[in-house]
Amino acid sequence: MSSKIFVGNLNYSTSEASLREFFNAAGEVVDLHLPTDRETGRPRGFAFVTFADGVDVEAVIAEYQGKSLDGRPLRL
Repeated sequence: MSSKIFVGNLNYSTSEASLREFFNAAGEVVDLHLPTDRETGRPRGFAFVTFADGVDVEAVIAEYQGKSLDGRPLRL
């Protein structure tokens, strides 16, 4: 069973590729959803990251909570 986490406080310039690369160090990312604003088309500042089976999500949250990505501390 895969595990999904919420990632908040993202910089609006953060791309799906940079987010995937950032979290691939913790485990295999199988899906990533970066919602965008309907009117502007820019990211809304949060994402959902789904990891492959066997990834300890609690350890990922503990390790990445507050880490900086594109100048902003992450909230998981």
